[in-house]
Amino acid sequence: MDEILYKIDDPNLQEEIKKIIPFHGYLSTGAFIGLQMLNLARRLLDIKEVDRIFVTCETQNCLPDPFQILCGSTIGNKGLNIIDHGKMAVTINKAAPPGEKTVQAVRIVLDPEKTVNYPIFHAWYMNEAKISHEEAINYLIKADDDVYSWYLIDIPVPVKKKKKITLCTVCGESFIREGDEIICKWCINPENG
Repeated sequence: MDEILYKIDDPNLQEEIKKIIPFHGYLSTGAFIGLQMLNLARRLLDIKEVDRIFVTCETQNCLPDPFQILCGSTIGNKGLNIIDHGKMAVTINKAAPPGEKTVQAVRIVLDPEKTVNYPIFHAWYMNEAKISHEEAINYLIKADDDVYSWYLIDIPVPVKKKKKITLCTVCGESFIREGDEIICKWCINPENG
C-alpha cells in the first residue's frame, strides 16, 4: 500500500487512507471507492469537518467503512444505513436544520458506462477478471471522479418516534414494536429474526 500512498499528492487523502487501513484491515478497492464517494459528497454538499452526515450504502461490502471511521456515521448512531442492493452506490446528506421537512442529499454511483473508459478497472468492477486491489486502486486514482455519476435529491427528514417496548407473548423477551404486534420478529420468523 505504500506504493499507492506514494502516488497520491494530497496529504489529507493520505491521512484518510492511513485511518481506513487499520479499521478495515487493508485498503480494499471498495473502501477506496467509499472514500472517493465521501470526498465527492463533501465537495458537492459543502460538508465541513464539524457537520454530521447521514449515509445510506447500497452494499454491505467494504463501501461503508470510510464513512464509519472518517465521519463517525455508524449503524448504532443511525448515521449509517445499509440497504444491500448489491450496488456500489451511496446517498449522503448533512443533518437537516431544526424544523425542516426535507434535506438535500446526493446519490453517487460507480457508473459502468464510465468505468468502460478504464478497461482493466472495468473488468474488476464487472468481475470479469482477477485484478489486485492495488492495481484497481491505481486506476481509481487516475480516474478520480470520472467513474462516478451523481445527482442531487431532496429526501424527507425522518420523524423521531418514541420507542414502544413490549414483551413478546411467545418468548417473553422485550422488543421494540413498530405497530401493535405482540410477538417479536424472531419468534415470527427465526430464520430472518
